[in-house]
Amino acid sequence: MSPHFTAHSFHIPVMGLGYTVDTPIKVAKYGISSVISIMDDHLLEDMRKIYSKKYVREFAPIQDTEEDYRAKRITAYLNLTQSIVEEQFNKLANEDWETNTEFRKYLDLLPNGTSLLKLAQKLEGSSESEKFQLREEFKSKLSMGAIDVNIMTKVDKLNSDKEGNELPREYSDALSALRGFAKSNVNGSVVFSAGMNPALYGYAEQFSAFHPNQFGELPKGIILKVSDYRSALIQGKFLAKKGLWVSEFRIESGLNCGGHAFATDGFLIGPILEEFKNNRNELFQTLYETCQKSLENKGVKKLSESPPFKITYQGGIGTATEDSFLRAYYELDGTGWGSPFLLVPEATSVDDDTLERLLKARKSDFYLSYASPLGVPFNNLRISSGEEQRLARIEKNRAGSPCYKKFLSNNTEFTDQPICSASRQYQVLKAKQFAAGVIASEEMDNVLAKDCLCEGLSAPAILAAGETPRRNLTAVTICPGPNLAYFKGTFTLKEMTDHIYGKFSLNVDLERPHVFVKELQLYVAYLKKEFEVKISEKTAKKEAYLEKFRSNLIDGVSYYQKMINSVQVDSEDILQKMKGQFINLKKEIEAFTTLLKPEVA
Repeated sequence: MSPHFTAHSFHIPVMGLGYTVDTPIKVAKYGISSVISIMDDHLLEDMRKIYSKKYVREFAPIQDTEEDYRAKRITAYLNLTQSIVEEQFNKLANEDWETNTEFRKYLDLLPNGTSLLKLAQKLEGSSESEKFQLREEFKSKLSMGAIDVNIMTKVDKLNSDKEGNELPREYSDALSALRGFAKSNVNGSVVFSAGMNPALYGYAEQFSAFHPNQFGELPKGIILKVSDYRSALIQGKFLAKKGLWVSEFRIESGLNCGGHAFATDGFLIGPILEEFKNNRNELFQTLYETCQKSLENKGVKKLSESPPFKITYQGGIGTATEDSFLRAYYELDGTGWGSPFLLVPEATSVDDDTLERLLKARKSDFYLSYASPLGVPFNNLRISSGEEQRLARIEKNRAGSPCYKKFLSNNTEFTDQPICSASRQYQVLKAKQFAAGVIASEEMDNVLAKDCLCEGLSAPAILAAGETPRRNLTAVTICPGPNLAYFKGTFTLKEMTDHIYGKFSLNVDLERPHVFVKELQLYVAYLKKEFEVKISEKTAKKEAYLEKFRSNLIDGVSYYQKMINSVQVDSEDILQKMKGQFINLKKEIEAFTTLLKPEVA
């Protein structure tokens, strides 16, 4: 976590359980940071076996009969990943640069004008007497990409031993995952997503890896994925009071993202980023003073005077112009590019069949679904093999999935022990309610929409490695953001990074809306559905929610209309089109107000 040269201005966020599980092994040697989900220890164990064989490492399986096997599996996979990446990077940095193709690729992937490229040019033109010193300076600035991990804070099932006795709290899914990371050799950061989990945050306090060393530096960092400033401040202060420093706030669009969609109450990303920009110094100072005071009270080492503190954005970015504008205008430290990398086999693990489906998909095939057992809207692909399997099971009167991993078992409607709402057990019980007239067809449709994400989101990594998933469960669920609908084709890592930096333009649909417009369109569609679902429920609370949402959207559009001439775009035509789109969308939002008026008798 010590300050060093950052090779790239973007990172690759976590995608599903398996799509980025081995991304660091693919891209970290080139200085590109990425995020591994560490929620599925079964998948990590399978991937450790695959990569141990590939890199000729000893593999000793960690059986589920071992005490604390979940944390041990996570630690073992992360240690293997760290070891492989270090080996790759050392080879890249220390072998003959004249013939080293990986070293040349490292340089080719960098953005134009970076200090490292300037130093490389200086090195090439230097005399023999200067080369040694310049070479050492150059090597000191080469850096691996960060190996970060993701814990979805709400996926925190309590666990029991083989006799059915409930284990202590630290053996829950999220806490054991954190322990696995904390005990690993990886010196990256943990990304906490999906909101605050007090038990998890409190548990982080127990690990010295999250506290400053003798130099005031943090061996491992904490990153918060947040949707707005208020959430960042609340969670950041909660952690700071425990002496835990948040090294990065990773802001993500509520709807213009992949995976689970945590919609805000109509707050749009432009005003959200503006609030972070205006309050950045205050946020830093508040958290810094709170954290230092807590560390002082604990009698432990304090933070350095300038600990790492980044604010980044991810969600729906599609062009180099959008990327550079967001970083410059909102003074961001970086951006995240997720779904487009699903089309880059060099960076992510997508099986061939799913890749073909992505390439054939129409815009309407990317949709917000009820597939997640967590009860949170979930970005989905209508033509995935996972969806085909779900529908085929319903057709055969075998709705639901066998439930082996149980990570999303959180429903106690029918049972004392939590079960998953995507499981066959649960769906059979709901079908009996439907047959008895206890629930309506709309509720039953939502139940049947639930899919087994544990298997579907992990299978692609195994399939992409040429292996067969356990129990031959090969159906794949994929959760791309709506932005992916505008990218067609598969791309090399260089093509995608060149696209991000404006050195090369990928084949992106010319009808693709600007990132601000697209998010607003998604929120308008979301609000429309909310009206359709809730307008029949004539309660003051529901109507107040809808009015607040509508009002926030109107404020957001007004913000864009005021600042639109500051927005960098690729052409005047795009700017004029955006102006027209904002006018039309604002009219559409304002029209919703009539639905709030009481019906005339």
